[in-house]
Amino acid sequence: MSWTKWTRGTLAALAVCLLLPFGPAACAAGEAHGGTIAPSPVGKVLDDTDETGRNLREVSGKNGPEVAVEVVPDSAGGWDVRLAFRHFRCSPPGTRPAAAIGRGLAHLFVDGHRVARLRTPVYHLAAGLVPHGTHRITARLYADDGTVWAVRGRPVESAADITVSDATVSDAPGSGTPGSGATVSSAPVPGAPGSAAGADTARPTTGTGSPGTGA
Repeated sequence: MSWTKWTRGTLAALAVCLLLPFGPAACAAGEAHGGTIAPSPVGKVLDDTDETGRNLREVSGKNGPEVAVEVVPDSAGGWDVRLAFRHFRCSPPGTRPAAAIGRGLAHLFVDGHRVARLRTPVYHLAAGLVPHGTHRITARLYADDGTVWAVRGRPVESAADITVSDATVSDAPGSGTPGSGATVSSAPVPGAPGSAAGADTARPTTGTGSPGTGA
């Protein structure tokens, strides 16, 4: 596991991130909640929903969509969220609200509350959305009709935990650049070539659509 020291005045934060092995992809919105959904030849719409009430759309794990998320502190005091996809592309604005394999948009959640619908792989998360304490940042993939892409009955998603504190963090083991500020530890996505599981304190997670499973 590698450690990188980030400088940010007196703010200190520990950000637990997933590496992005898939490569960035351009990334959109449907609003299908639990209930009647137009028939589609893409996958199988399940009765199960995510916490927002949107039905899961089950597809095969082979060549199914995958996502990885990385969260790093920026110089302005907020956080940069970066997504990477495999077998998935974000749909452009104006796309017809119908499910198409490997297409859709990503929703970004902070502690289970949606903060953005993303059509691009990069998003700036304001510091006010992640105050003092530990927070979970989750990226979940949706089809253009609003259903949730799922594999083996679980949403395709990826998450990273960040912990923000007011104290200055001392140099982490193996840290590169000395100095005060936020430290970031990165763990490869489980199942990626050459990857290893993250430390217990990191607890990086991925949904079943990405290598490994997560909450």
